[in-house]
Amino acid sequence: MKTTIETTQGHIEVNTLGHAGLLLVSGGKNIYADPYSEAADYTDMPAADVILITHDHYDHYDPEALRHILTPDTIVVSNEDVARLMNVTHTLSNGDEVEISGMKIKAVMAYNIEHRNEEGHHFHPRGVGNGYLLWIDGCCIYIAGDTENIPEMASLKGSVDVAFLPKNLPYTMSDEMWVDAVRMIEPRVVYPIHYFELDIEALKEKLSDVESLEIRE
Repeated sequence: MKTTIETTQGHIEVNTLGHAGLLLVSGGKNIYADPYSEAADYTDMPAADVILITHDHYDHYDPEALRHILTPDTIVVSNEDVARLMNVTHTLSNGDEVEISGMKIKAVMAYNIEHRNEEGHHFHPRGVGNGYLLWIDGCCIYIAGDTENIPEMASLKGSVDVAFLPKNLPYTMSDEMWVDAVRMIEPRVVYPIHYFELDIEALKEKLSDVESLEIRE
């Protein structure tokens, strides 16, 4: 689905590509996040100028999707696990920053507090995967990665214009966790992503008291 975010310097085209996949278009640059070929057909999608990969799970690091959009000039930003699997331009750990063609990117924490696999380990351990903050055309965009409503989100309160937050169990957030995350961050616009099922009206109702919030699909 294609929507537009208005900024002080123009607009950013937002394409939600299914699952956690995103394509942001700004100033003629195509910025992808977590392209996943089982959620969308990447065959005829435009070549990537920048690709952000949050972690190495198959639905975020997908060579099949990447081969259609990756070029020799594409800048790839990822965590250390993905950098072991492919050539990466910038390997970022939580807290690291990089500037690319006037766009600043910061890796932030993305992890589970509650949800664990059958062996008792968190699906996404603290300090491994990345979320990303992007500053584009005066707009701060938060791509959360696979995470729950972690306390670090409170530090983002009031500074994020657009947030992409995962909502699926057991790997990321329940509806209640997702609503809590939105309340912590207070973005201007929020998109639920990575969901198996979605009741957008129920989420809007739970956040109806939050002023100036737009929830988009």
